[in-house]
Amino acid sequence: MSTPLSEINEIHAALSSTFLTSLSAHIEPSPSTTSTGYPLLSLAYRQHQLLQLARLVQENADALCNSLWIDEGKPRQEVVMAEIGAVIGRALRGAKELESWVGGGEEIGEDVKLDGWQEGWKARVEKKAKGVVLIISPWNYPIILTFQPLCGAIAAGCPALIKPSEVVPTFSKLLAELVPKYLDPAAYRVALGGIPEITKILELKWAHIFYTGNGRVARIISAAAAKHLTPMTLELGGKSPVIIDGANLGEGVLEVAARRVVWGKVNNAGQICVAPDYVLIEPAYIPAFIEACRTALESFFPEGALNSADYGRIVSEAHFARVKGLLRDTKGKVVIGGGALDGSEGQEGARARGVEPTVVVLDEATAADDVLLQDELFAPILPIFPVASVAAALEYVRAHEHPLVIYAFTESESVNREVKAGTMSGNVVFNDTFNQLSVDDIPFGGVGESGYGRQPLKWTFEEFVYLRSVVEVPFSEEPKFGGRYPPSSKETLDFFEGCLKIPIPSVEELGRKVNGVNGVNGDTKV
Repeated sequence: MSTPLSEINEIHAALSSTFLTSLSAHIEPSPSTTSTGYPLLSLAYRQHQLLQLARLVQENADALCNSLWIDEGKPRQEVVMAEIGAVIGRALRGAKELESWVGGGEEIGEDVKLDGWQEGWKARVEKKAKGVVLIISPWNYPIILTFQPLCGAIAAGCPALIKPSEVVPTFSKLLAELVPKYLDPAAYRVALGGIPEITKILELKWAHIFYTGNGRVARIISAAAAKHLTPMTLELGGKSPVIIDGANLGEGVLEVAARRVVWGKVNNAGQICVAPDYVLIEPAYIPAFIEACRTALESFFPEGALNSADYGRIVSEAHFARVKGLLRDTKGKVVIGGGALDGSEGQEGARARGVEPTVVVLDEATAADDVLLQDELFAPILPIFPVASVAAALEYVRAHEHPLVIYAFTESESVNREVKAGTMSGNVVFNDTFNQLSVDDIPFGGVGESGYGRQPLKWTFEEFVYLRSVVEVPFSEEPKFGGRYPPSSKETLDFFEGCLKIPIPSVEELGRKVNGVNGVNGDTKV
């Protein structure tokens, strides 16, 4: 089921009309939409839509879970834990905190107090909606990665077109049915389809594009956006390393670390951008780490992962073939798992695309060239890369593209500092995996190849607004401006050249304590 190409222009025009109509709300009597009764895109309207979004997910949780079971074989607890609960909670919190995000109530902005010769002016910073936006969501966590950006667009006052992934057709069809039942169709629409539909969509001008997916497709979308100078948020991924500082983990802690790494890897069968991609660890600690991984997996899946309803599946036949190809082509030694369903087990649909959680030990001399260390795995495969030290691990991480997240397991404060100071990544997480996504009060996002832009909640809202500065200069201030008008004179030139006589202090004079490592002498010139 696809949206007819002829309708895509109509959808864009209708959303644009909604946004333009909302701009007249403070000039003409504020229009109300027939579906909500609130002034179009007003704060109350946005709050209502956020509450409706929470209702959509809460009231249709069974249908949403079932759609992902059909499309991806995803266990219900994973869906509720990682997607449904987060969307409901964040939509409700967004509705509650919206006024504080925009500042100044319906005026949407904050006054700025000016001093000195500008004291009589009025200054204000407004957080304005960018306009009609496009949200392109992925297949791996389609509920939260569709609705989380939508929460930000709604909060910002931006009408939005949602383009879900064609790889999860049951979910996408359900989404297209539910959105107009709960949200105002004048402002929020869904377009279904594959390459022809998204190609048509990207020909149009959008005020912002929020894309979640991989770097290859991101480059295509970015090229299309560049034709219209459209700003973007790119939520990508990359190879997120795990650094195990075995020398500084107390007795029994390595077992906990392995359990947390394995849990992060088996969620959705490793198909998430923040999955632990590979482990960097000193050889002396590898045997104990492997055994701890084995123990964790046996406790998670006593009858084996492929026999458990709590273990997910690979999303499509193409990805299934890709993952099996990785296991075939690696030069490493499979020490745990490695098996895949072959169709003889009686499981059907998505549940037939099963690959065991697999741990592979790479040879230190050839690991860098192994297929498992080339691209983001997006699979339930955990390569172990032996390194001489934590310093060597950090050197390896620095030599590659900036990951979305670095996971480090250590109880050493000095190693903690080295990881933070000596690397670049979108996020750093110590002594756990995956769980950073549950923290609502810090921003999440990438850097470089792992993307740009931030979410959730207020940070997503800020992706969809721009800051407009407003200055009002009273006519009564005119006597202060005489010197700016031609013709110039010695007096006016002397006045403006006063900046040339301002003393420039040293760093010490600014009050900062300077030493030979973190600062420079006051007379140093660069």
